Amino acid sequence: MAIIVLNAIVIFFLYFPDFKHNHVLNVLDMIFLLIFILEAIVKIRKYSARGYFGDRWNQFDFTLVVLTLPSLVGGLFPLLQLNIILLLRLFRLFRLVKFVKFVPHVNMLMQGLARAMRASVLVLMALFCLDFMLALFSCHFYGDIAPEYFGNPLIAAYSIFQMFTIEGWNEISAVIGQHMADNGSGDIIIGFTKFFFVMIVLIGGIFGMSLANAIFVDEMTVDNNLELEKKIDVLQTQIEELKELIVNK
Repeated sequence: MAIIVLNAIVIFFLYFPDFKHNHVLNVLDMIFLLIFILEAIVKIRKYSARGYFGDRWNQFDFTLVVLTLPSLVGGLFPLLQLNIILLLRLFRLFRLVKFVKFVPHVNMLMQGLARAMRASVLVLMALFCLDFMLALFSCHFYGDIAPEYFGNPLIAAYSIFQMFTIEGWNEISAVIGQHMADNGSGDIIIGFTKFFFVMIVLIGGIFGMSLANAIFVDEMTVDNNLELEKKIDVLQTQIEELKELIVNK
């Protein structure tokens, strides 16, 4: 793990303009890659290919090493240092994910995360459909007024999602309201526009996102609830047994 952290630090410094072509850092980066390759070879010889690839973390490590091998070629031959080759070097940073193994009860957390994702799918799909629908409406009515926010469906979808997160929604509403006032729109139309954006925030942001978060958190903590319910059941059983003993006496 220390080697993984040191390699991540080296890659971090290599993205500073002053250190981008630093010979020492580039050599260290190649050395780290060779160490990872040697590690894989040693493990395969020790545990056999079947034993090595039977472990998911080993599969994960081996895949990342293979993906980053072209960066070794770029280090040996500077003329071949293409952006795509240098980009592959970043895949080694994913090895930092291995620190997850040291998180207490990580298996339980991962199971809770999987349940939460499955339970949130329908809510997220509903929010996506709502975003899609509102984006088209907004693009139709406000595309010409504020093209920076609703110029096309993709930009409009991003702006609507931004409102869902309650981030800068009042600024968007104010900009459009000002544009409409400059174009001579009446107070009723401007008021309807502001009401429209308020409803977007209420339905998508406060209600929709809150519902998604509530479902996600509930599924993540269900293991704790189940454990508590088991303890309560055991306690109730013990209380019933104690009552029977008192009655029999």
